[in-house]
Amino acid sequence: MAEKLEYTTTGKPHPYHLVRPSIWPLIGAIAGGLLATGAIMFMHDVSFGEFHVGLKGVLLGILGVLTVMFFWWKDVIFESVTEKVHNKVTEFGLRYGMLLFIASEVMFFVAFFWAFFNGALFPTEASGFTWPPQGMEVIQPFGLPFLMTMILLLSGCTVTWAHHAILEGHKDDAVKALGITVFLGFFFLGFQIFEYAHAHFGFTEGIYPSAFFMATGFHGFHVFVGAVFLSVCWRRAKKGHFTPERHFGFEAAAWYWHFVDVVWLFLFIAVYWWGNMAGIDYTALHPAIEAAQ
Repeated sequence: MAEKLEYTTTGKPHPYHLVRPSIWPLIGAIAGGLLATGAIMFMHDVSFGEFHVGLKGVLLGILGVLTVMFFWWKDVIFESVTEKVHNKVTEFGLRYGMLLFIASEVMFFVAFFWAFFNGALFPTEASGFTWPPQGMEVIQPFGLPFLMTMILLLSGCTVTWAHHAILEGHKDDAVKALGITVFLGFFFLGFQIFEYAHAHFGFTEGIYPSAFFMATGFHGFHVFVGAVFLSVCWRRAKKGHFTPERHFGFEAAAWYWHFVDVVWLFLFIAVYWWGNMAGIDYTALHPAIEAAQ
């Protein structure tokens, strides 16, 4: 049973929260279209007379999207915290929406893992029929990548600490745990930037670098998004927005962060460890390849 019943113009009660008309879906669509158009014009090096578009359209689109995100989510927080119109039925829908979003993100990463495993299990002549490709100086797994793994796993522990603190009504502990989690997230990103700067291969130097940078790079982007998400939660926790009964905004961020942790574990095992250390030479397994050589 919902906490509060609302009434339609017919006077019939229902447990759902009907939001007020909002301009942000329309503005968001315009901003997204501007970002896509700007990206296309940048990639095709479009100019209008003497005016060169370059990154101007992309930056304008990003600014528009960020503006919509800020004001739209501000309205959602107002509905939840001030008006308290997000009842249990509303939260039920929000939970399913977040779960479906994370499921779509899982499939997003499946594509990158698929590309990596395809190159590793079925190497072509371009890679010398070996994996990692011949002459590729890979990043050793039990160095910096292992340290980064420990950092992310620790951040998963601290975000769980924050969750339990909120459930038990310990605001100060929740703020402290969220602050540590955000710090660990950006700490991880600093090490990833360092790793990329010292890698001995470039993005366009073959299937291995392309698959490596796409998979780990997009994961790094997700860590950045999750860290920003948790930063907002940290600010909201300081303001006392989260209570043991009402804290889905934090819960969604925690789910997302645990998803980021799990993806990194798969990346560490499949890409850094197995993919870098396997040293598979397929020439001996395929007589046709051996004969061609």
